[in-house]
Amino acid sequence: MLLASLKRLEATIEAETEALAANAAFDLAAINRAKSQSLLELTRLARSVEGEALDADTGIVLARLRDKLVRNQEAVALHLQAVEEIGDVLQASLQAAESDGTYTSRPGR
Repeated sequence: MLLASLKRLEATIEAETEALAANAAFDLAAINRAKSQSLLELTRLARSVEGEALDADTGIVLARLRDKLVRNQEAVALHLQAVEEIGDVLQASLQAAESDGTYTSRPGR
């Protein structure tokens, strides 16, 4: 059960990362629901395996998942940075459009 849940989360994270890397449109709400569901499942399952040792297959999937989460975090951070830059450009454009040049250091701007 734990292994199946980890693999589902792994597939969800991989799908999101691939979509972000390809700049493809994807259903953000569906991805977030799937990640939330996985978190809930893993939280419940963690209680039952708390003191137990994990088998080798689970350890391999966890290591793979960790790597995919790092790549996902990098992809999300890159997109957030792009959104911030676009927001800054839009804000500067709006401010320039609203200004009549009265208070600028160079007249006529």
